[in-house]
Amino acid sequence: MMDHMLSSIIFLPMAGAAAIMLFPSARAARWIALLTTVATFVLSLPLFFLFDKQMAQLQFTEQALWIPSWNIAYSVGVDGISLPFIFLAALLSILCVAVSWRAVETRTRAFYGALLVSETAMIGLFAAANLLLFYVFWELILVPIFLLIGVWGSTERVYAAVKFLLFTLAGSVLMLLGMIALYNLGGGTLEFDALSRTMIEPTLQYWLFGAFTAAFAVKVPMFPLHTWLPDAHTEAPTAGSVILAGILLKMGAYGFLRVCLPVLPGASLYFLKPMLALSVAAIIWGACVTLTQTDVKRLIAYSSVSHMGFVTLGIFSFTASGLEGAILQMINHGIITGALFLCVGMLYERTHTRDIARYGGLFKALPVYTVFLALFSLAATGFPGLNSFVGEFLILNGAFTMRTWLGLSGVLGVALGTMYMVWLFYRLALGDNRHPNLKDLDWREMATLAPLAALALVIGLYPDSVLGFLRVSVEHLLMQLNGAGLRAGL
Repeated sequence: MMDHMLSSIIFLPMAGAAAIMLFPSARAARWIALLTTVATFVLSLPLFFLFDKQMAQLQFTEQALWIPSWNIAYSVGVDGISLPFIFLAALLSILCVAVSWRAVETRTRAFYGALLVSETAMIGLFAAANLLLFYVFWELILVPIFLLIGVWGSTERVYAAVKFLLFTLAGSVLMLLGMIALYNLGGGTLEFDALSRTMIEPTLQYWLFGAFTAAFAVKVPMFPLHTWLPDAHTEAPTAGSVILAGILLKMGAYGFLRVCLPVLPGASLYFLKPMLALSVAAIIWGACVTLTQTDVKRLIAYSSVSHMGFVTLGIFSFTASGLEGAILQMINHGIITGALFLCVGMLYERTHTRDIARYGGLFKALPVYTVFLALFSLAATGFPGLNSFVGEFLILNGAFTMRTWLGLSGVLGVALGTMYMVWLFYRLALGDNRHPNLKDLDWREMATLAPLAALALVIGLYPDSVLGFLRVSVEHLLMQLNGAGLRAGL
């Protein structure tokens, strides 16, 4: 098991999905899904305790010849950048099972099977050590997410699912073309480590950067390729929204870190200004549109456009502070936005409406719920002592290091983010109580929200719990970028 720890973590959820198909009972499906996700999370914990924070190279590596005729290997491993995402994916999968326990009553076996397949795809992507395996898991997650939205979503679920699929597949086709080109340029290898040492002519780098960026920008989603996101979030069931916000959006930003920056460093530097401009546009435009929303799920969805703009701003600041802040903020966004979607799902189960105007005074009927909502709302604003504060501070520090106007744009985005989150909380929790007969959270719902609340506090008070894993890997990535800049004369 220790020799194949990563593979066990990756494929255990897939085995659980297969086991669900053997039992006709919906009750059995729920318990198998819960036990499988908990077991996967427990198996992932030794990675943290055994991980060497002073190593930039991949750890817990496994390799086996996969496609001999192409010299392609099945190779997995983790570094300080990918490790926190595996933990987050494993944790959110448990919470998705818990929040769906009573909410999903139709095609239950298929629902939990899709959840488990998505967990395998999420963990596999962050553990992949070569581009082909990365691409396989990148594509695999489209299937369960498409089903979660299209089968168990709201009234416009089919439209939202098809739109999500078309956007993501369009980007994936360009990534496939880029992967084929890199395979030939790399001398018949797709290992990330080997590709990062491959010398690629600048003009070709620019074309390849465009191909990969098209795929990654859709997933982030970067402005103006974000239009699939509000529809997908609004129509998806709660578990689907949590996976979309918590992990799927991070795959695009992670692709920049794993592929574009180390493999195409010259092109990453060349397109620096357009990427920063698009990031600022996402921050400001996303926040302004969020302020106008009347649907609570749609509001949180649009806020993700603004928050992920901060992430790409940090990545393309090309500073240690910006990169560390961007990765930390990706984790923070997964925690906070995942928690907010869980809160919305629990509220929708009670009221069957997402119209913000129909709420008010929830603190009187749902005091425990309101405490959780207040905590996650404050965390989303970057309140000191909670997790987003440190991430935003590091990103803004990197932005000011690059250009003053970038930092000022980020500060404006933070101010607008505070406005829409405080305004949302006021309209939901304060004022006249319009739903006096609602029942407060039960023990299952409190247990679902408690881990995310604990993480928001722990990371906020002790950010080195995540930053300690990132530091050496980020330094190694910056060395690659600086070397490429010197060779390119930038």
